[in-house]
Amino acid sequence: MKQYLISPKTKQYRANLHAHSTFSDGKLSPEELKRAYRAQGYSILAVTDHEHPKSHFELSDPDFLMLTGYEAYIRTNASARFDRYEPEVHLNLFARDPHNETMICFNESYVKYIDDPAERANLRRVGSERPREYSVSYINEFIRTAAAHGYLVSYNHPVWSLEDEETILSYENIFSLEICNYSALRQNGEEFSCALYDKMLRRRMRVFCHAGDDNHNKQPLDCPRSDSFGAFTMILSDSLSYDSVISAMERGEMYASSGPLIHEISLEDGVVHIECSPSKRIILHTGSKAPKFEIAPKGQTVSSADLKLDPIAPYLRVMVIDEEGGIATSRGFFRSEFLA
Repeated sequence: MKQYLISPKTKQYRANLHAHSTFSDGKLSPEELKRAYRAQGYSILAVTDHEHPKSHFELSDPDFLMLTGYEAYIRTNASARFDRYEPEVHLNLFARDPHNETMICFNESYVKYIDDPAERANLRRVGSERPREYSVSYINEFIRTAAAHGYLVSYNHPVWSLEDEETILSYENIFSLEICNYSALRQNGEEFSCALYDKMLRRRMRVFCHAGDDNHNKQPLDCPRSDSFGAFTMILSDSLSYDSVISAMERGEMYASSGPLIHEISLEDGVVHIECSPSKRIILHTGSKAPKFEIAPKGQTVSSADLKLDPIAPYLRVMVIDEEGGIATSRGFFRSEFLA
């Protein structure tokens, strides 16, 4: 019997899960961001301002959803000073409740964008407020605190952050890896962090993957240097309601892309069937040195593939590469999921 890992019958909603507004260091207001992304065919936007938990749920419409969250960070120095040669950690916190504006582990050095005294006074603060410490133990404590207070926590832009892979692999309770960050990609040319993600999967870490723009909009939207509309997440949700979308994210019903779309991943009689937008290559990763793949003849494209699954594969992950070099990748599906 055919088993669907991505069903063609499930609605897919295009989302940007990483954006900055005038509530931190972005140049566009949340209202302007909503208009810009809606005009480009998006249905979901998370405004994740630096150290500024803020709900913009009231801007949602029946055909456009605003997710609540913010971006927290930990640096190697107590003053939180930016050092372009030192590693640091950035985490996006996505609220399960659209009205959750809780600040995790408040620290004065980091909170630069909450200027209103009344907002500061009324800010709900939880967790330790001791100076932030760049250590695995402190960061895991921070993540645990965020998860306990209603947030899904993602690890952002691993290439930009300059952390050693072994350090990243030591973090616990991360729900998803930002496998592509478009703002960083524009600067450093590093696309998808697939090697890191496969290491997570080979270690049986149940971590999903997504992509985001991390846009600040310091350049006009039509400028070649614009940091908008370059990396996105397709969320497979029953509806565009807040609860449905957050639940889909928490279950990993999403995939990351900088261009291609994945319409179907199904498994039957040991064969993985993939349907996608016209592309140059379709690859089935399983943690092996020799992934299976389909490649289009020169001047042509492929939009489907049937690839035999190694019977001892610990997981599977589908990657699609289009003619423009855009990449889409599913999350990793473990044997317990596709052999259930």
